[in-house]
Amino acid sequence: MSMRSNTMRLLLLLTALLAVGGCTRGSSDLRQWVAQQKARKGAPLPPLPVIKTFESFIYKDQALRDPFAPSPAEDTNKNVKSGPRPDQNRPRQPLEAFALDSLKMVGTIGVGKNMEALIKDPGGVIHQVHKNNYMGQNYGRVTDIAEDRVKLVELVPNGSGGWMERKASIALDEQ
Repeated sequence: MSMRSNTMRLLLLLTALLAVGGCTRGSSDLRQWVAQQKARKGAPLPPLPVIKTFESFIYKDQALRDPFAPSPAEDTNKNVKSGPRPDQNRPRQPLEAFALDSLKMVGTIGVGKNMEALIKDPGGVIHQVHKNNYMGQNYGRVTDIAEDRVKLVELVPNGSGGWMERKASIALDEQ
């Protein structure tokens, strides 16, 4: 067995010497290529952008009224008391739990003044809606029902503690 292991060692040593010998030959062309690449001139760099100087501005009308402050002519308390207000004492109706854009009109029942709209909520339940019913989360009161749409008036905050009316509608969902 020792003869066989010696033969294996010798064979392994010869293989290693051949591999190392093969790696050392032919590196002159590689050195020549690297030298050529180093000698080449690179592409020119683009010029740096011109930095604009900041021009200061002096506001000369400091004594005038601040455009973002409420004007003295506006009495915000007067607007709060005289504007529309939501009726907080009435019981909430089922469709007021949903955002107006999540409700879909799917049809109508009746004709003329007796017309009722069929409104589908996000849960898939269909509700009959009459004029003066409420729907949506902004106190939306139904003002008119037509064959293709339901018109309402919503009460939304006006930003100064009061409320303002905003018209909205839900159109028939044509599929």
